[in-house]
Amino acid sequence: MNKSRATIRYAKSLLDLSKDQNCIESSYNDMLVIDSICLSNRDFNSLLRTPIVKTDLKIRIIKEIFSKKISSLSLSFIILITAKKRESLLADISSSFIRLYKKLNNIKEVTVITAIPLDDDIKKEVVNFANKENKSTIELVEKVDKNIIGGAIIRMEDKQLDASISSKLKSLKKTFSKNLYIQDY
Repeated sequence: MNKSRATIRYAKSLLDLSKDQNCIESSYNDMLVIDSICLSNRDFNSLLRTPIVKTDLKIRIIKEIFSKKISSLSLSFIILITAKKRESLLADISSSFIRLYKKLNNIKEVTVITAIPLDDDIKKEVVNFANKENKSTIELVEKVDKNIIGGAIIRMEDKQLDASISSKLKSLKKTFSKNLYIQDY
């Protein structure tokens, strides 16, 4: 089975189970915790991927790490995945679950890249601008990149609005680098 297909199936199964037990929000928060741990902790990822550590020991470690941080449903789900020797897919499953949850609840992620951090008024303006595009809940992700010099880059799904100074300078440089000389004129 393809890795991505397997992760989506497991994520969908957890989502359906969470719907049945009326704990979708809890499972979403649990998957956010798991996703952040998987992204930030290299040793944990190595533990999940290594075939040297036995499954029983992995389950004990997972229980120790997550028993007080996530719900019993999510913990049971992770233990089941580990028992089926699919624990190496945990990071991808949590990411897939988060995407499915956002799709279910019509949450759109908008990324804003600026040279300096945004103040609250500008954040509200960006959210209002994104709401005009489509009527959904907006989740704003703010990134700071000094290389854009000024302005902003706004990304939402497959659309991008680049109003950065660096892109304008690149455009000017490209325009000036063209040879506008017409021979025999």
